Amino acid sequence: MLDNFNNHIENLKKHSHFRNIKNFSDKDEKYIFSANKKLINLSSNNYLGFADNKAITQEFLNTCDYDYSFGSASARLLTGTLPVYNELETLIANLFNKESALLFNSGYHANVGINSSLAGKGDVIFSDKLNHASIIDGMRLSEGKFFRYPHNNMDALEKLLMRERKNFNNAIIASESVFSMDGDIADLKKLVELKEKYNCILILDEAHAFGVFGQKGLGVSETLGIIEKVDLIVGTFGKAIGSMGAFAVGNKVIIDYLTNKARSFIFSTALPPINIAFTKWIIEKKLPSTYEKRMQMLKIGKNAGSDSHIIPIIIGENKETVDICEILYQNGFFTLPIRPPTVPEGTSRLRLSLTTEITEQEIQNAISLAKQTK
Repeated sequence: MLDNFNNHIENLKKHSHFRNIKNFSDKDEKYIFSANKKLINLSSNNYLGFADNKAITQEFLNTCDYDYSFGSASARLLTGTLPVYNELETLIANLFNKESALLFNSGYHANVGINSSLAGKGDVIFSDKLNHASIIDGMRLSEGKFFRYPHNNMDALEKLLMRERKNFNNAIIASESVFSMDGDIADLKKLVELKEKYNCILILDEAHAFGVFGQKGLGVSETLGIIEKVDLIVGTFGKAIGSMGAFAVGNKVIIDYLTNKARSFIFSTALPPINIAFTKWIIEKKLPSTYEKRMQMLKIGKNAGSDSHIIPIIIGENKETVDICEILYQNGFFTLPIRPPTVPEGTSRLRLSLTTEITEQEIQNAISLAKQTK
């Protein structure tokens, strides 16, 4: 009965596609410890070093004036809401100067719930070809139709809109701001122009930009001064903020609709109150003082040829990519091979992810080693 599954696993191994869960003895804001080796961690989303930071964790616990529990034991719409949840949602709404916000358990929960519920029968989603899997899965679960336009190709998107917009009721344009596997940035001003021209709802996933870009750390939309023109902004707490969970922020009508229709929200046990409190504390007490370090991190990324703190090195073939990662490992750098289906066939790569603790010399050493090996 399991032969088909086993054959599939063997085929994955044969083509260097097989993945397994890695075990680590410890990690901190810069390093990861594996098999008695201390490695610079280049595969983390811990951009500001808040996660795995024992001093930060202890400071939070010392200043915490409430004994928050480690489990909510209920969905938000049942008994899973305490004041701190509403406080965090209000904080997010106020930061973005939007009417309302809604917490989700992860960025995946947010994107699946949003895209599957907002697009009903007779509706359509126009999605960037390289949008995250969570956006794609949400579209597939929706009752609407969807089109995927070539990555960051605004001419192609407008041609789609000209051809298809009139055939549907509600239309959604969905895009990441910083693309997670390429590190490049969407043409947000053009997306705003097109959503206004063709009467669309613009959903922007700022997962990798929230906590990094902008004076307040609100994302690329803050940097460009277009927050008020984006209908729904999605962000995560599990990356730069170093906690867990995600949010959607926008018009109250949309947030109320998601509260009643997003199945990933309705049918999920709420995050533990301690996580919600930690997220709120980080955003209020720690994020405001990170501006200079964030700008330096982005500068290092740009010097390495990226638009952001995510630096892709395209290798091509799976086995070669896996082999280069092993060489980096032996030289003190931890990075994982990014392979299909995460990226298109033939574009397997290293995805070097900066944090504010990594120096320019360290990242240049890693890049040089990878390119010499290639």
